[in-house]
Amino acid sequence: MNDAVRTERRGRVLEITLDRPKVNAIDRATSIALGEAFVLLRDDPELRCGIVTAAGEKIFSAGWDLKAANEQDEVGRWWHLDHGPGAFAGLTELWDLDKPVIAAVNGLCLGGGLELAIACDLIVAAEHVEFALPELPLGIVPDSGGVQRVPRRLPYNIAMEMLLLGRRMPAAEALHHGMINAVVPKGAPIEKARAWAETIAAGAPLTVQAIKAILRDCETLSIRQSFELLRSGRIEAFEKAVDSEDAKEGVRAFAEKRPADFKGR
Repeated sequence: MNDAVRTERRGRVLEITLDRPKVNAIDRATSIALGEAFVLLRDDPELRCGIVTAAGEKIFSAGWDLKAANEQDEVGRWWHLDHGPGAFAGLTELWDLDKPVIAAVNGLCLGGGLELAIACDLIVAAEHVEFALPELPLGIVPDSGGVQRVPRRLPYNIAMEMLLLGRRMPAAEALHHGMINAVVPKGAPIEKARAWAETIAAGAPLTVQAIKAILRDCETLSIRQSFELLRSGRIEAFEKAVDSEDAKEGVRAFAEKRPADFKGR
């Protein structure tokens, strides 16, 4: 693992920490290392949820390491270069990760840092955090989630303020618009994320994975089309969950008034 990316197992939760002073910028090697960590989460059956956070409380991530990109002649069609299985930041294009990831944002979340955070399933931010997409003055399109995901999480005109004006959005406003899930005191995002992760990890893992897969595959469909896809047998994670031993165990435990013992099968 790259020194800029640390991983720690906490039971069935994998914590991934970006630690690349001074601003946690993400170069190609760091993207690859983050991707390796998210692939570990994806492939290890003992892991049920992930948390991504960053060292320090000033800057979660300033995004793409522009100095490195300039020095290594990576500006332009950067995606033709090897950035690992999840492309930029290891997660923004990791389409087959069905386990939830929580972003614990403890500092400024800029450019590619916002693209990493918004690729997660839940986001908790410290009250002093601001989010921004400052790429436009640099002539760069925020194409790792800025133009794809941000307008789906915010009202169109508000998203355009971030994309065209580079406006910084305070955490409280991001919560108001529903772009993030919670705002907590400075220093507290990781504890909130851990509490959420423990709740998720205690659930039936195949059901958790099915929910993420269904939402991803049905995101652009009508309600009727979503039902048709769900009943078609083409969403593998749903098929595994609906016929699982865990589904039977959950109902049996409810009837017997005892905690369920989920095995992931």
